[in-house]
Amino acid sequence: MERNLVKQLVRWKENPGKKPLIIKGVRQCGKTFLLKGFGAAHYGDMVYCNFESNDALHAIFNGDLDAHRIISELGVMRQKPIDPEKTLVIFDEIQFCNRALTSLKYFCENAPEYHVVCAGSLLGLALSKPLSFPVGKIDFLTLYPLSFSEFLSANNEALLWEYLENLPADKKISEAFTGKLERYLKTYYITGGMPEAVASWLEFQNIEKVETIQQKILDSYELDFAKHAPANEFPKLSEIWHSIPGQLAKENTKFIFSQVKKGRRAKDLEDALEWLLGAGLAYKVAKVEKPFMPLSAYADSTFFKLYMADVGLLRKMSRLPASVILENTAAYKEFKGALTENFVLSELVTLYNTAPFYWKSGNTAEVDFIIQNEADIVPIEVKSARNDKAKSLGEYRKKYAPPLAVKTSLKNIAPAGEVQNIPLYMLWQLKKYLAK
Repeated sequence: MERNLVKQLVRWKENPGKKPLIIKGVRQCGKTFLLKGFGAAHYGDMVYCNFESNDALHAIFNGDLDAHRIISELGVMRQKPIDPEKTLVIFDEIQFCNRALTSLKYFCENAPEYHVVCAGSLLGLALSKPLSFPVGKIDFLTLYPLSFSEFLSANNEALLWEYLENLPADKKISEAFTGKLERYLKTYYITGGMPEAVASWLEFQNIEKVETIQQKILDSYELDFAKHAPANEFPKLSEIWHSIPGQLAKENTKFIFSQVKKGRRAKDLEDALEWLLGAGLAYKVAKVEKPFMPLSAYADSTFFKLYMADVGLLRKMSRLPASVILENTAAYKEFKGALTENFVLSELVTLYNTAPFYWKSGNTAEVDFIIQNEADIVPIEVKSARNDKAKSLGEYRKKYAPPLAVKTSLKNIAPAGEVQNIPLYMLWQLKKYLAK
């Protein structure tokens, strides 16, 4: 699977002032696969070090943190010297070795000739307590589950991907391809972007196998809760996690703590919620009172919605049968909007590397997402089908007269006007359309 982050890794490799690099991401989003593939394609040699349950590897970091000594001993361990120019050094699951995290400072200061990349889960890195976290001595990149464009490429649609990539922003997509793109979008709603689930679909085209993998991933997340969270927080953490699909299905205007479990209050659950956000498993989309810059200054952190990091895991956790999506069953109508919103959220996070906001005006209007695109605040209205009506977006535009506004649905590219219509399956090209 081609991951878009490879381009940034190549730029890191070619940067003469590079620092050790940490790839962050939710568990099982493909960090190890990405780094091993990058090493195989762009280096003549690679040394892979996994700190989970490897006492011999930990022992190398138990002495002083001299980078040259560490490199020398790693070479002895693998019975092959490490060439600073030709060897990629991968520290995987680095959150399990706090001294290895601290050592990155000394690789940056005293041994910058070595190419060191690390992978760690968001939760593990947040909880790790190195002797001295190497602030300013490391670079970070975040890997997300496969975006829709990466999913399309993985399905051997390189030519279709290239056609869409090079399509002028004012041109409609050929009707010869829109049906195929909609089918791929439905499939993506089912599989999501977790690499193992996508790989299974590509090989077997078997939804049951995909769902077995998705359930395994969901189970592993709960095990992480039990492993890392304080004992008194685990039940609350699990309750919030399992309440997300139900709250999205009800189309609440905000996440309601009392609906997590009867008797629960916000102050009882806030710490557990922060754990969930820190793990990267959910995104908090806060309401903004006014769409001005910086958006965070106008956000109400107590009034928010929660979405999941992966649309396929949302579908699986909500127990929505794949057949309902494929056949567009009428009973799916209510949840279709929630699933579509979660898809749009994940695409926006991948594009902008941060969660968006949303706007609400009393009980009269609500715009699904508000983003900052360079110097513009852009409202985005989400429609799950070809519905062209956007009353709330109209109210927003009357009040604030934004220079840019977006509707996303299954409708084809609309001619340039006051509101840009972008198909859901083209959101990965959002910046191109906004630049137009």
